[in-house]
Amino acid sequence: MPDSDPKRAKWDETVVQPTLKKSPERKAEFVTSSGIPLARAYTSADGGPGDDLPGEYPFTRGVQPTMYRSRFWTMRQYAGFGTAEESNARYRFLLSQGQMGLSVAFDLPTQIGYDADDPMARGEVGKVGVSISSVQDMAQLFDQIPLDEVSTSMTINAPATVLLAMYIAVGRRNGIPAAKLRGTVQNDILKEYIARGTYIYPPSASMRLITDLFRYCETDVPQWNTISISGYHIREAGSTAVQEVAFTLANGIAYVQAALAAGLDVDAFAGQLSFFFNAHNQFLEEVAKFRAARRMWARIMRERFGAKNPRSWMMRFHTQTGGSTLTAQQPENNIVRVAIQALAAVMGGTQSLHTNSMDEALALPTEKAVQIALRTQQVIAHESGVADTIDPLAGSYVIESLTDEIERQALAYLQRIDDFGGALAAIESGYINGEIESAAYAYQKAVESGEQVVVGVNQFGVGSEPMPDLLRVDPAIEERQRAKLAALRAARDNEKVSALRGQLESAARDSNNLMPIIVECVDNDMTLGEVCNTLRGVFGEYRPVF
Repeated sequence: MPDSDPKRAKWDETVVQPTLKKSPERKAEFVTSSGIPLARAYTSADGGPGDDLPGEYPFTRGVQPTMYRSRFWTMRQYAGFGTAEESNARYRFLLSQGQMGLSVAFDLPTQIGYDADDPMARGEVGKVGVSISSVQDMAQLFDQIPLDEVSTSMTINAPATVLLAMYIAVGRRNGIPAAKLRGTVQNDILKEYIARGTYIYPPSASMRLITDLFRYCETDVPQWNTISISGYHIREAGSTAVQEVAFTLANGIAYVQAALAAGLDVDAFAGQLSFFFNAHNQFLEEVAKFRAARRMWARIMRERFGAKNPRSWMMRFHTQTGGSTLTAQQPENNIVRVAIQALAAVMGGTQSLHTNSMDEALALPTEKAVQIALRTQQVIAHESGVADTIDPLAGSYVIESLTDEIERQALAYLQRIDDFGGALAAIESGYINGEIESAAYAYQKAVESGEQVVVGVNQFGVGSEPMPDLLRVDPAIEERQRAKLAALRAARDNEKVSALRGQLESAARDSNNLMPIIVECVDNDMTLGEVCNTLRGVFGEYRPVF
């Protein structure tokens, strides 16, 4: 457990000490290499797209008036594997290399609410992310990392309440109040039913947990983004760019409606909503996609839901480069793909960015591959000049036309989803899944026919290739995690845990907000699986019907 003694060094001496400022200082004046001054943004007077400016409704050109001229996007590499101790070392390495925020990848058992010693977890512990079963694991994951100085994104959905509760409990144990914690939980269950599959509970119970988290964070964790409404996984499942926008916004509408139905005021929670998009190889379409999505959400929030606060209209989003675009063949080519995708995200106005590593089509990324991925962002930020003016492609005929057409087609999808009765009904009918499957099939046919060229795969191959050095997770960590859990259960106050489990069950059966009791449960060493299994006993488990 982290030492809360303020005299103790916050960072292991074996790691280069990082600077935890939000972003490097930006220069006062912006000029090209030839000394040509660059304006903050360009309008019709300069041959640009019109007179709307970044930071103004409907935010087509960006949600802040200064964007990257005041600070860069948050460079937030997604990482996690094996044990909490191993992942902690990776986080400290990344922070020492200039990463600005943390992004946690959890293993599959954690994502679906099972402890590392559960029979359902066998063979999967620590494989695709870090294994977290208890607040002890969470404390080790963030050992020597000052939680009041970094923001942390957690890619967790069905058990998002439990993992956030553990994070809050770790903060408490280190003297950091919840009000000072900054970050995001993905907490987007609808896209799990659509595209990813790491759900636990039926939709109604899942939506209750989401709105409970909204309500709790509004007062107790006000700097936390309570949801990251995710198009990323929809795109990874095979959707088009238009479908990614449409289905993501449809899910966003459903969450807003659920929060309003639970009695929340729209302007009380909307400012804590965030989004998560993919970035693919078709550069111009991707830039236009981000601009269209931002404009659409602003209008939805102001016109459909009557939000009054301009912050409620703003779509703030994280972007990750496209995992499904990476190839196992000639993996070095992936560096180029990721650079193109990252550039599209930056020119589209993202607030934070993860760049995939070149070896991720083969295994979890090595430290060297992660460093190259981070350096890709840093080169774009510091050497390309694209961050020196806002919305630099605005006014381009093709960009403006694509932005309008993506919006038109996405609005048509939203109308069809409304005709079904909303996103949940469209999911349960199989409509959204069917649209994605059709798009994925069409793309695969184009690749197999050669109509869609994938360099190094269906053209420009080189025959046999040597296998690069890959990261391999030690299978022995499963037994170590089991032993750690056994020791935890032997040392804790099991009578208190049993009493808290009864309180949690009672709270789940009535309408009380579940977040306070979940925080108390995990702070008293109840495990992730024990919390989730208690809720399974009340809510049941979701079984897809199509």
